[in-house]
Formats: sequence, structure tokens, C-alpha cells
Amino acid sequence: MALVEWNDKLSVGVGSIDDQHQHLVNLLNQLHDAMVEGCGAEIVGPALKGLIDYTANHFKYEEELFARTGYAEGVAHKKEHIELVNRILEVQKTYNKKGPKILTLHVRNFLKDWLTGHIQGSDQKYVAHLKAKGVR
Repeated sequence: MALVEWNDKLSVGVGSIDDQHQHLVNLLNQLHDAMVEGCGAEIVGPALKGLIDYTANHFKYEEELFARTGYAEGVAHKKEHIELVNRILEVQKTYNKKGPKILTLHVRNFLKDWLTGHIQGSDQKYVAHLKAKGVR
């Protein structure tokens, strides 16, 4: 069962960003499934790495849009991205030392809450700006 179901509340209405957000949701669900099924490091590790790598690429894409369109809140938004990257890199570092058992419900719920909260909160703030600048 999926941890997060994609729905209209998670849509920002910008196709390229929604596609990336849907992919992030899918990656989070893959990590969740691997954890629930009690998979070993050979599955959980790559799932975590995939989520981290894709998140970094997505953040870079958003930040490039902010720079290109002159989004005034871009610096503050980027700070949120940096904070999440730092937290998830700490999770990965601990995972690499201790293995899949450190990926607890707390970590999974943090990732879910951050992703859905960020999309429904901070990301919604840039929608009007990006659309006004012709980003679809």
C-alpha cells in the first residue's frame, strides 16, 4: 500500500514540476514498500539513494526556474531545500553505518510529511509567479 497517494492537493499546476513531484512520491513509496517488506540493504539502500539523488535534481530544477524568472522568495525557498538535503544526508550517513534498521517509522514519516507539506505549502507560493512568467 502506498504511503502517499498522488492527488490534486499535491498538484501545483505546472506540468514539469508536477511530473517531478509525482516521481518523488513514487520514489518515497518505493522506499516505504522496501521498508514494510523488510527488504535488506540491497533494496533499501538504492531506494534511499534514488530518492536523495532525484530530490537534489528536482531542487536544482526549481532553483534554476527561480533564478531565470526572478522569483523574489527564491532564496528562502532554496534555504528550505538545503535544510532538507542536510537532514536526509545525515539519514543516509547513519544508514550507511548501521543499515536498513535505522530507517524507522520516524524517518519515513518525516520524509512523507516534509514532501507533502512542502508541496502544499512552500511550493504553492511560487505557482502564480511561475505561471505569470510563462512556465508550464
